[in-house]
Amino acid sequence: MQISNLKNMKCFITGAASGIGKAVAIAAAAEGAELFLTDINDIQLNEVVTHIKENGGKVSLFKAIDISSYEEVKAFTQEIYFKFGSMNIIMNIAGISIWGSIENLDHRDWRRSIDVNLMGPIHVMGCMIPVMIEAEKGGHLVNVSSAACLFGLPWHAAYSASKFGLRGISEVLLFDLKQHGIGVSLVCPGAVNTGLVSTVEIKGVDRNNRDIIALKEHFQKRAVTPEKAAQAILKGIKRNQYMVFTSADIQIGYWFQRKISLPYRFVMQLLNNRINTVANASLTTNIEENI
Repeated sequence: MQISNLKNMKCFITGAASGIGKAVAIAAAAEGAELFLTDINDIQLNEVVTHIKENGGKVSLFKAIDISSYEEVKAFTQEIYFKFGSMNIIMNIAGISIWGSIENLDHRDWRRSIDVNLMGPIHVMGCMIPVMIEAEKGGHLVNVSSAACLFGLPWHAAYSASKFGLRGISEVLLFDLKQHGIGVSLVCPGAVNTGLVSTVEIKGVDRNNRDIIALKEHFQKRAVTPEKAAQAILKGIKRNQYMVFTSADIQIGYWFQRKISLPYRFVMQLLNNRINTVANASLTTNIEENI
């Protein structure tokens, strides 16, 4: 089913309380979508729902759940289907960021990254896609991954494991779901100025170090707004576009990686060296201050 606009489309969105998820929910509501929202943050989710309703948007059901829990996802999605039927659009947007060199990542970091960023969307897809297929109305699936599903970014091993996994699932479903009239979009955001900039866990690094703060500020200066990312996602749905980029730099980098591999490897190594230099300086400063 080709979705030319979102008016009266039933949209399920995870991570709707902040960042890209919040921006997508507000934008979809403005286009007349009927929303079904979730996030782990109950207070912020209620604030978003209130904002949407006060501006004439429609939120039929919302609930704060942890998408890493299959039981919670199953209970909420079953409640939706019993009351409202199948969805037209499913958007997996919720995620967390945990970075660090492999010697600084413990098992819990790997487990949490996989549980939220990969198993969370799997729980949603496993509960919702079969019902969408059974309804025989087509639809669209959006999986928000990351530039980390395309590039071997420094210190992103755990994060990339989850995001590369989501990319793999999305590519399989792109072909598997076509026979059912269900489109698939894999969103690969680069720098987006969301709450993750402040909440990202960087293991083994002093976040208050001057160089780390400077890197964060540089990231925020070149980052796009969540609203711009949201518009790219909605446009991708309407175009039935598989790979959706929220900024030109990631699209260019992806082309560069595939077409000119040797310079790509050189640039990635330079980036890795730079990050490690800053991190080591941060660690040294922190040690000296505590002596």
